[in-house]
Amino acid sequence: MTVFATEHKSAPRYLDVAANTHGEEKAFLVLRALERVRAQRPHVVEVGPGGGAAVSFLASHLRGNQFESAPVDLTLIEVPGVTSHTLSRAVDEFNEVGTCELVHGFAQDLGKLLPRSADVVSASALVHEVYSYGGGYSGLHSLIRVLGSVIEPYGYFVYRDVFSVRDRNLHERVTHAYDAPSWLRFLRMFTPYYLEHGRHPYHHIHDQLVVRQDSRQVDAADLDVGTCAVISAPIGLFREIQRHYITFRDHVWRSGALGFTPVLDGQLSAEWLDARTGHKLVHYTLAGTDWLPKTFQGMLDALSEPYADHRTVDGDIFDSCTDVALNTFLAAAEAGDMECSRVWNEWSVREGHETYAYLTADELLTEFAVNSVQAEPARPTVLLPSRPEDIVVRQRHYYNRYLTKRLANPLWDAKQLVLFRNIPVSDSRMLAEALAGVRESFSKHNLARVYASLAPGRE
Repeated sequence: MTVFATEHKSAPRYLDVAANTHGEEKAFLVLRALERVRAQRPHVVEVGPGGGAAVSFLASHLRGNQFESAPVDLTLIEVPGVTSHTLSRAVDEFNEVGTCELVHGFAQDLGKLLPRSADVVSASALVHEVYSYGGGYSGLHSLIRVLGSVIEPYGYFVYRDVFSVRDRNLHERVTHAYDAPSWLRFLRMFTPYYLEHGRHPYHHIHDQLVVRQDSRQVDAADLDVGTCAVISAPIGLFREIQRHYITFRDHVWRSGALGFTPVLDGQLSAEWLDARTGHKLVHYTLAGTDWLPKTFQGMLDALSEPYADHRTVDGDIFDSCTDVALNTFLAAAEAGDMECSRVWNEWSVREGHETYAYLTADELLTEFAVNSVQAEPARPTVLLPSRPEDIVVRQRHYYNRYLTKRLANPLWDAKQLVLFRNIPVSDSRMLAEALAGVRESFSKHNLARVYASLAPGRE
């Protein structure tokens, strides 16, 4: 059984910094929901508040006049043992404009944890963490039924997670090529570990990973980092490899193990040369390290310019230098270097077991609809986006620029945001409008499943 990495998930460097970003993105659909709810004193629940970025954004927004007549009660649900200093500060901020209570427990127990039913429930990455650590598909289905029972009729569920793929099926086999040494080494180290230890859906015989180098089939664990690899696998598995590489790269950056630490948070982290194409200026500080050859340590410095008390460099140059250093870092970790192995293992324990995208958007919407209907037999409701604009995709332009330059077959990196409404099944008019508005997001097969789940006499 995969165990939730409580210690690593609540490490200050991770929760207070790395996971405490995008407050506006996490909260803007909550604000959209608050504009629509009918409650005089809305009860909002955030599951997994992390470092409190969304809480702080909500507090800042609610200081305005828009919601003065409707004070908000906010309940935060966090996993037992996970704590954050920045979240504590965010709670204090929110208590200046409403009420905020932090409760420790698990999402599957929401019905027992909440003081009263919710008008709006919000969560980021909840579904993939429940899948990865809370029982796979059965845990997911249980969570959906709980959500349907704790959200008021006509209330909302706001969900944000990693965008899956544009394909209708994550098990569709595709062929990708890799020739960058850092990516090949990462494939060699990560992929066998993930397939053996992570909770993932790629168990069918047709999901087998097939790797070829020099026209010969080889095991992923035996990849030659100096030879282009042609790999056949489900597209969802490539999505996992790509997203895990990104999180690993960011983790190593923050650790300072490469001899330089980029500014990844705050105003300096988004100094764009061209935001539309993801081209940015990277601010960084030099950090001493013993294992990295001096030539690598001097390479980035020679290509940079001084800026106040640190240095700055074109993002494309920074990425190129990073990949060279990352390959050396991974080689040192494989060879048993203590510092590099520690950083690699820290990331592996925290992120390496997780499956970020195991449902396409079509499948995600279908599972929520079909399973939520079973939540309250006495007053059946269904979780569905009620308007087309309640399904939002936000691209990660910087990552997409990097991936396009490094991979022959990059997959689009983005965040998927969905505003579900808990629609009573008896409200045929609203149901018809909702299904008509979002029908393009469903395959015909899954749309038929949704209609069947709503039909009288359903099992």
